[in-house]
Amino acid sequence: MHVGPDLAPIDALAPLVHGCYVDQQVTVAAVHARRPDRHAVRTDHFEVIFTVDRVHVGHRMPPSEVDDDLAVTLHRELFGPGWLRGGDLFERVFTGVVRTGAVDAVDAWELFYRNTMARLERSTPVHEHAVELLAGDSVLELGCCFGFLSLRTARSGRPTIASDVSQGTIRLLETMAPRLGVRLGTVTADAARFPAPDAIADTVLVVRLLERLEPEDGAQVLAEAFRLAVRRVVVGVPLATEPDEAFGQVRTVSLDDLRQWGRGTGRPFGVHEHHGGWLVVDVGDRPVRRRTE
Repeated sequence: MHVGPDLAPIDALAPLVHGCYVDQQVTVAAVHARRPDRHAVRTDHFEVIFTVDRVHVGHRMPPSEVDDDLAVTLHRELFGPGWLRGGDLFERVFTGVVRTGAVDAVDAWELFYRNTMARLERSTPVHEHAVELLAGDSVLELGCCFGFLSLRTARSGRPTIASDVSQGTIRLLETMAPRLGVRLGTVTADAARFPAPDAIADTVLVVRLLERLEPEDGAQVLAEAFRLAVRRVVVGVPLATEPDEAFGQVRTVSLDDLRQWGRGTGRPFGVHEHHGGWLVVDVGDRPVRRRTE
């Protein structure tokens, strides 16, 4: 099922309704046993029932498993097989599963953030590599989503600004950071039109964002990143054969694309592969350390 476009933004901190997450399109509830409805789509963790005006999702996700890997589970069981479709619906179901993890909204999201950060500390090659590529101290991340990479750089002592176009996402990050003992700046902004003067951070991160933007918008984001960086721009993308709409992807980006973007800057740059593709551009005088591809 694919939802229509004219929906109110997701409110991640909205109260539950009789124990359920409810918005214009979905109702999500935690269930402890399979319900006897012969019309339900059933998977290992979910059961889905379609009615005229909404999708009803029951889930059996243990609290210990409610973390960012929920996206993988949703994709494998519901969106990959085609039972549900669309990035907006994906985000609403994702929010509903997290939100029904506790009665209080902040407690539910804190559980999600702590579970995710604990998992990422054990193994997160993309974030680890992004941190390895930083130059200087201060960091600006464009399109931070939940902000886990920004939280990591801030916890390491680097002054960090996390930005995203979604006001709700930034509001959530602003609520969670103090509870996690992390200090970082936040800005709600379109990465293609960032409201700041030139050269505001040593490194600007654009990680797992460009594949979710049309080419013209992506080019504008890159231009903004180069404008805002003092020393370095780091771009990270998945290397996929086709875009995945459940994750909001509208195109694929190849290593050749990254090389073309690098050449277009007229600056020293390097392109390499490490759990995805990476473009590193030095906008200052210090040359980037090139890797053998």
